[in-house]
Amino acid sequence: MKTKICLVLTAPTIHENLALVELYRSWIDIAELRVDCLIPEERLKFRRFPEMAGLPCVLTIRRTSDGGKFSEGEGSRIALLARGLAFADTDHRKNFAYIDLEEDLSVPSIEEAARAFGTRIIRSVHDMKGPVTDLRARVQKLRRTKDEIAKVAFMPRNLSDVTRLFQEAKHCEGDDYVLIAMGTYGMPSRILAPIIGASIVYVTSEDNARKTENILGQLDPITLNEIYNIRNLGAKTKVFGITGNPLTVTSSPLIHNGEYRKQGIDAVYIPIKAENVEEAMDFAEATNIRGLSITYPFKETVIPNLDQISAQTGEIGACNTIIKQGDAWHGYNTDAPGFSRALLEFIGRKDLRRMKVAIVGAGGAAKAVAHSVWELGGKACVFNRTTDKARELAQKYNFKWATLDAGNRIALESWSDLIIQTTSVGMYPNVDDDPIEFYAFNGNEFVYDVIYSPEKTRMLKRADKAGCKTCNGYSMLLYQAYIQYEMFTGVEYVK
Repeated sequence: MKTKICLVLTAPTIHENLALVELYRSWIDIAELRVDCLIPEERLKFRRFPEMAGLPCVLTIRRTSDGGKFSEGEGSRIALLARGLAFADTDHRKNFAYIDLEEDLSVPSIEEAARAFGTRIIRSVHDMKGPVTDLRARVQKLRRTKDEIAKVAFMPRNLSDVTRLFQEAKHCEGDDYVLIAMGTYGMPSRILAPIIGASIVYVTSEDNARKTENILGQLDPITLNEIYNIRNLGAKTKVFGITGNPLTVTSSPLIHNGEYRKQGIDAVYIPIKAENVEEAMDFAEATNIRGLSITYPFKETVIPNLDQISAQTGEIGACNTIIKQGDAWHGYNTDAPGFSRALLEFIGRKDLRRMKVAIVGAGGAAKAVAHSVWELGGKACVFNRTTDKARELAQKYNFKWATLDAGNRIALESWSDLIIQTTSVGMYPNVDDDPIEFYAFNGNEFVYDVIYSPEKTRMLKRADKAGCKTCNGYSMLLYQAYIQYEMFTGVEYVK
């Protein structure tokens, strides 16, 4: 069975919900009308919704205890559920195709009516506080008859909870079920729903997906189709990904997945948020992921977990790419060559000789940057809030170092031919932060920020205003991703 894409409709009126169905019709298979989200007067009009929508619909009235908005009591809710099934039409397309009934709800009259009218029951359990374990047993317990769909949704505490979902899903083969790990940790369970055998994957509107209160972690249907190519995912699909934390914004899936589609490669690249890199590697083992991009803050902590690293990775002391070769994980650094190419294009030179370079930060990205600056013949000073880390990185290349604070403003001025910002300061959601707010640009500096989202950080905006030549990190992202893509697939990226 193909995984059906279900648009969750939470607008307050029937009209608004129908408009959303029309907007996303090309990217969805079914729609779930959340009657609990309708304003009171609209709750009396929803019976004809399937006919008006023109596609199979799920009737759901979610209680507040299950993450919904219905608080009027079980008697009122049962009456509304009955209203949704009443006056059944002989044309089944005009009836609700599914009805969502919770595990603890037992109303034989509604269940009998649903089966009589051809409405499939989704028997659901929602746990907003933690994981649901032993999924095979839970799925079997939920399904009271063979035609019911068992739905288990929970809020994972970490990626390890999601890893267990994928491991236990392998034992649910043959059953009709929906397994969802909610929230940002649970994103892989939505994207890879066809791979874990889920009957339905739930999506929301683009506006809802972008909201900070989207605690469920739902994606919009266009993203799921056009970026993650979900309709073509299956048991033979190769999975790659990017891991880090908070991983709130990343363009890497767009870069990799677009090229998979262009070259006809059966693969998908997904975001994997983790508390630590060990969790991410455990998830990769459980899901047979053969390659991972490593981003902030795991570029250094991943190295002790690898079986082998490249010479350049060892020199840099940071790793942004790991690949499973046989039973062993190998580590590489594509940041350095990607950054070197992007930087030389930006400054219009072949090297950095006779340039005085300020490197802001001393983390994983700074290590790749420092290596590139050294290889390109530049002289640099490393500025970092923790002086010991600045000193350690600088001494590796015979660079200078200084504490990153207002007291070293003059020192920064003396190393300002090229300023390279490598920290996460200024990234979403802290877009008003500036790592060198004490520094006044004179307009003669080249200013490069490895952050690419937002497109212009507060620091870059100040530099632009002063007349500096500026660049964000998107070109670096692209160039290092091209190298990763070829390492993952063995196929050259077609630019």
